[in-house]
Formats: sequence, structure tokens, C-alpha cells
Amino acid sequence: MSAQEVPRFEDSLNNLTVSLGREAVFTCVVNDLGSYRVAWLRVDTQTILTIATHVITKNHRIAVNHSDRRVWFLHIHDVRQSDRGWYMCQLNTDPMKSQTAYLDVVVPPDILDYPTSSDQVAREGANVTLRCAAHGVPTPTVVWRKEAGDLLPTSNFTDTHNSSVNGAVLHLVKVSRLHMGAYLCIASNGVPPSVSKRVMLVVHFPPIMTIQNQLVGANEGDTIHLDCHSEAFPRSINYWTINEQIISQTDKRFEVTAIERGYEVDMRLKIKKVGRSTFGTYSCISKNSLGDTDGTIKLYPLSGKFEEMQYNEVGDFEETPDVSELEALKRSTALTLAPFLASLLAPLLIIIAIL
Repeated sequence: MSAQEVPRFEDSLNNLTVSLGREAVFTCVVNDLGSYRVAWLRVDTQTILTIATHVITKNHRIAVNHSDRRVWFLHIHDVRQSDRGWYMCQLNTDPMKSQTAYLDVVVPPDILDYPTSSDQVAREGANVTLRCAAHGVPTPTVVWRKEAGDLLPTSNFTDTHNSSVNGAVLHLVKVSRLHMGAYLCIASNGVPPSVSKRVMLVVHFPPIMTIQNQLVGANEGDTIHLDCHSEAFPRSINYWTINEQIISQTDKRFEVTAIERGYEVDMRLKIKKVGRSTFGTYSCISKNSLGDTDGTIKLYPLSGKFEEMQYNEVGDFEETPDVSELEALKRSTALTLAPFLASLLAPLLIIIAIL
């Protein structure tokens, strides 16, 4: 056989990077193979995989084929991490000729359930640590982000939007109700897909009440709305009172509504028709297992039969005396003036008698 007919490799054997579970295909191009044969070997274990078109190894995931005995393919199906290593395309010439290439098996990220934090419950003011354990090849990077994307009052969040932090551990110092919500632990390593786990943080705190208008004036016959804003978690029981008497849902003078948004509740009391029986002191009350709170609103008359009422502090007023009280006052005044009038009239009567 002439020198020109000695087989030679046309191209180098390329390294491969394949995701776990996919197929790896090495390509070896040989010119002038003639009667020589191509073999594939696993270098690190010195294992012969194939010779010519025959598979030697017992690994059923290995296959070999060729195109016109020039382009030879080694197939590794359902790639596993154990397949990572060096592979050789070899010619049985003398001396032997060969090419090697490396198979890198990458593994998409995965989040481990056990070391990763589950849903958390904490009292307001406590410190909370969330952990996320992820593995993959290459090693994944972990980012914590609040699902709603809102801003967080903590120096741990260092990005420009103050909404995410790099690292497997997230420390939240003195949590408040603003920290409550779902957090996402996101792991990625450049191998799709990225994965995430959702961790719910619940913050418990006693109720607080906010009232914008504590003094409300109205005329008889008006329709008035009284509003309170409550925040509490666990969810609170909310109700209204008038002059320390609980307002029933069946009381036709009123309409009670509440709009809930998470731990917030907008309480509204509609007074359908203001009258004498609806003036007074109203309280909006919120209670949960951690405590209770209330707010007070004074409803006073602006005009009509109550216009002579006097007001001292916010919402304090005294009712005009009723008819019986006015009559008593008149009689008292008449009795007080009678002696004085008698003393004035006595000299006049004497003068009239003389004349």
C-alpha cells in the first residue's frame, strides 16, 4: 500500500457538552481508510466501546454507524453523569493513530426540598432566615426575590430595585407586615430550565386601627358613611357599636360592609337616614388572637332641633334640655323674680292709695 493510501484524520475530534438525559454524538472523519478499521474507546477506563460496526461494550446505550466508511459516529444515548470523560477515535495503523475529545455532562438545576425552607410564620419584629439548597452541574447560582416584586425594607436587598438578593440564604431582620408574602428561590446555571421554589412568609401582629375623621356632623335625614381602616393578622373579627351597643346586621338603620385586602380591612358603616337615634358615639372594633383595638367617631347634629347643643372636646356635646326641663327652668325663674317685683310695686301702691 502506498503512502498516499495510509488513512488520516481530516478534522479534529470536537469536545461535547450535553445535558443530562440527552444524546451525545462524537464524529470522527477519516480519509483513505481502506482496509483499516475504526475503533471507539473510553480513555479513562481503557474500555473498548466499538470496533468497526460492532459494539463491544455491554452498555446498551452505546451505538455506532458511519457514512461511506469515511464519517464515523459514536452515539451515547440517555447520557448520564457517569459518562463524563475522555473518548478516543482510534485507527489500527502502525503506529496507531488516534484523536481524543471530552464529554462534559451538564445537569439542569434542581432545588432540594429538605434543606430548603418551607413556609414560615413569625411574629412582627422577629428575625427570619430563608434558605435555598440547589444542585446541578455547573453549580447553580441562587437568587431570592419577592413574588409580588414590591420593595422590601431591608439592607439585605442590594440591587437597584431593592427587590432581590443573590445567595442561598436570605436574612430578614425585624420583619414587619410589609415583609409578608411569597418569596421565590430561583436557581440557574445556564442549563435550561431554571427552577424556583415558592416559600410563603406569614407575619402575625395584633390589630391596629386608623380613622381619618373622628368628628362627623350631619343634618337629620342625611345619608352618612363612617370609615375605619384595620390591619391585623391572623384575620380579625370586625364590628361596629353605637353608644357601646353592638350594631346588628339586621338593624335597618345601618348597612355594614368590609373590604378585605390581605391583612387590611376597610370597614364602612352606612347610616341610611340620620335621625335623633343615630347621633352619638360610634366605635369600630377589631379583634384577633393577639389583641384588639378600636376607634371612635362622634356623629353630631349640624342644625334643626339640636342646633343649641354645645360642644367641648372632639365630638363631646350636650343635648338641649327637653320640654319638662325647660318648664322647670321657667318656674324657677318666676319664683326668683317674684320678691324683687313685689318690692318695686309696693311704694307705687301706697302712693295710689293716698291720692
